[in-house]
Amino acid sequence: MAVDVKLKNLYSLQTMLSEIDAIKTLRGELPLEVQDLEDEIEGMTYRLEKMRGQVESLQGEMNNRRGTIEKNKMDLARFEEQINNVRNNREYDSLTKEIEYLQLDNQLNEKKIREAQDEIEHLQEKSRQCNADLAERRADLDLKKSELEEIVSDTRAEEERLREKAKNLELSIDARLLSAFKRIRKNARNGLGIVYVQRDACGGCFNKIPPQRQLDVRMHKKIIVCEYCGRILIDPELAGVELDKPATEDKPKRTRKNSARRKSAE
Repeated sequence: MAVDVKLKNLYSLQTMLSEIDAIKTLRGELPLEVQDLEDEIEGMTYRLEKMRGQVESLQGEMNNRRGTIEKNKMDLARFEEQINNVRNNREYDSLTKEIEYLQLDNQLNEKKIREAQDEIEHLQEKSRQCNADLAERRADLDLKKSELEEIVSDTRAEEERLREKAKNLELSIDARLLSAFKRIRKNARNGLGIVYVQRDACGGCFNKIPPQRQLDVRMHKKIIVCEYCGRILIDPELAGVELDKPATEDKPKRTRKNSARRKSAE
């Protein structure tokens, strides 16, 4: 296949891909916003589950401590009854220490229960706020999804048509050239892998192109790339692009005779 045919096919492919990019741009940031909202909702749901688990764990701990307090009270009642029937100081001191220990243990358990109750109330308040935020995020997600679906439905047919044409056109392009074009296009910020020369400069990076290199581009004898950005270059005429020529105004020239006449008149 001749070089000029390769370049024309490649430029036609670039035009279709640019139209697809324009359709994606029409959707704006909606796909990213939808993805961000979905990730945020997933994170909030995980935090809610974690807080529920913490509340259940604290409630279980409180129940265990209440059981310990009840058991300690039973032991206290038994020791207080035994202390009245002691036979020596050693037994009295031992029972007194047991009673003091159980009383301190009950005080500690009651303190831990209060702390756990405060923590449960704090977690429940956070859960209520998180649930309210979650409901708000879900409403936003439904709205964004509705907007995105509306835009996608309006442009889906056109995008599918362009993708099908681009896919068929790729079959007529040399595999190595197509691979290089896709690599260039992937690295290019504006998605342009092939550009035409305009105003003696690359249409992608706008760096000046030497006259000899411009001549090579117009000759269509080989694939020429920009030495600055690596994009493939094509002649505007081959690309079917009409460039606007800058309008030039002819200024009247001042001659020596006119200057002399003006001086003599003065």
